[in-house]
Amino acid sequence: MKNQVWRAILVSALLLAGVQPANAADPIKLGSFLAVTGPASFLGDPELKTLQMLVEDINAKGGVKGRKIELVHYDTSGKAQDAVGFVKRLIRNDQVDVIVGGTTSGDTLAVIPEVEKAAIPLVSLAGAIEIVEPVKPWVFKTAHTDRMAAAKIFEDLRKRGLTKVALIGGDGGFDKSGHEQLLKLAPDYGISIIADESYGNKDTDMTAQLAKIRASDAQAVINFGFGQAPAIVTKNMKQLGIDLPLYQSHGVASKTFIDLAGAAAEGVRLPAAALVVAEQLPDTDPQKPILLDYKKRFEAKYGPVSTFGGHAYDGLMIVVAAIERAGGTDKAKVRDEIEKTHGFIGTAGVFNMTPTDHMGLSLDAFKMVEIRDGAWKIVE
Repeated sequence: MKNQVWRAILVSALLLAGVQPANAADPIKLGSFLAVTGPASFLGDPELKTLQMLVEDINAKGGVKGRKIELVHYDTSGKAQDAVGFVKRLIRNDQVDVIVGGTTSGDTLAVIPEVEKAAIPLVSLAGAIEIVEPVKPWVFKTAHTDRMAAAKIFEDLRKRGLTKVALIGGDGGFDKSGHEQLLKLAPDYGISIIADESYGNKDTDMTAQLAKIRASDAQAVINFGFGQAPAIVTKNMKQLGIDLPLYQSHGVASKTFIDLAGAAAEGVRLPAAALVVAEQLPDTDPQKPILLDYKKRFEAKYGPVSTFGGHAYDGLMIVVAAIERAGGTDKAKVRDEIEKTHGFIGTAGVFNMTPTDHMGLSLDAFKMVEIRDGAWKIVE
């Protein structure tokens, strides 16, 4: 009887203080900030659709240990300043338990101070290595890093005996971070950077920069970027008759890039998640059933799948597994369990996180693919 009295007093005190007592049946509040509109919409749109699809599926099956997931989402349009405002709202007003987002490196990097200050787990879907290096206690990511992409490209160049490379890239956070990694890793692979050009991501013509590359003795071109600009570079190269191998980054690993670049995309190579070539994987590959299941479900609802939606799949499923292991949504416990993610088979690869690695993917998580006849093909 005394325990019941004291419980009633405690609950009353919490209510008077404006604090709601925890209830096992309360929904798990999942926050998200994605670039669903704007230049990065071809990344953010499939990410949001994936989160919505998975939340619907999980809730239909009874939720996570009996608790439904409530998705609270804001569209940043790829604007870092807006991302900061939305994350503050997610934390202070919406009081979410965990955050999955953002779409772009710029958005993610901008909100990290707020996330760290609030001590709330964040699983980013963006590519820049700076998101997780150096390690931030509360920040994780599921997308392959730009450093991995640079290494994969250089590996392929070395196999082809190509050592003289021209770089071209945009002015965004992802572009700049990728450019930095290319410069850092080139000497390790015996690659010489003999031309280095840049453009604005809103530019509609890059022929002036490409003409300079044409005048060099480059053996291959690497364009590190995302959005429409890489497709413009691809078409401009074709228009100028530059018959050199062209490598793009994993930032264009979607059917949208092929559609935008058209026939000029033929022969373009890039590192990508196995999702875009799921059917081509051997049946012994542990990822294959996961990839085909996600691909089937997504395409039945929304159309062609992309690796970017896959990053959202990985982020949410890692979070759900962490909440299950933590036995609830205590933020510190969930953070610890995310960090212990081991052997998780996702769309990007097999994740093995540690206190010193908040991504947990190895280089073999990437596949080198080439566009042939308007489709992705694995490069052997």
